[in-house]
Amino acid sequence: MPRWAIVKASGEAEAFRYNIHKELEGTEAQALAEMLRIIDTVGRALTEAGRRRERRRVFRMSDRSYAVRVESRWSNYEAYFTLAELVADTHDDELPDTAADLTAKP
Repeated sequence: MPRWAIVKASGEAEAFRYNIHKELEGTEAQALAEMLRIIDTVGRALTEAGRRRERRRVFRMSDRSYAVRVESRWSNYEAYFTLAELVADTHDDELPDTAADLTAKP
């Protein structure tokens, strides 16, 4: 079964960071659905009355990549999510050890 990573990039200027937010197994459709579920939780701040305090906008950058912008009166927050497929692993006999091995001919 394919393995996936949801990569999140967020921050500002020198403080911008990339990290693997979550790893999962499943089909591409399942992994994409999980990433979209995670995206929908970013910036979900509600008032006590249940009204949204912030504006959250989601932009599709590609079939596997989205940008999220959360705007409030005092600040803006942006994060980028990308779905990445695991293609090389030195501890998995079913996958090549290096990315270069992907183009090698048998």
